[in-house]
Amino acid sequence: MDRWEREGLRSANFGVRNQVDHILDALAEQRAQLAEIQQQLDAARYTATSADGLVEVTVDNSGVLTDVRFTANAMRGTAEQLGRSVTEAGRAAAERAHEQTKQLLAPIAAAADAMPDLPDLVPDAPSLREPREVERRDG
Repeated sequence: MDRWEREGLRSANFGVRNQVDHILDALAEQRAQLAEIQQQLDAARYTATSADGLVEVTVDNSGVLTDVRFTANAMRGTAEQLGRSVTEAGRAAAERAHEQTKQLLAPIAAAADAMPDLPDLVPDAPSLREPREVERRDG
């Protein structure tokens, strides 16, 4: 191996090391952001009121019901009407939770998309993005 080949390999090695260092720095930053986001998600509650104003429902960030409140007028209606009101408010609160969770996680997803993929660093290596891209299409 001549001097030029060695220099070329050193240069390529230096470039890969820089990319790996960049990835590791980005991952450390994401880890810190994720911890903060997880705390926000754990504390988050989302409330919605039915269109008829009879029911107020609160859910956590997963859309799990945490509280239901009825107005005095709620007891004057039928059981079916009350059931529809609870369902309507529950769906609206769960949708808010879903949208807010997506919003909170968007910066992390964008940062992950901006990072190089494994084949960018090592030719013929498997992609680390492909499982996420399939999940996005299916979910």
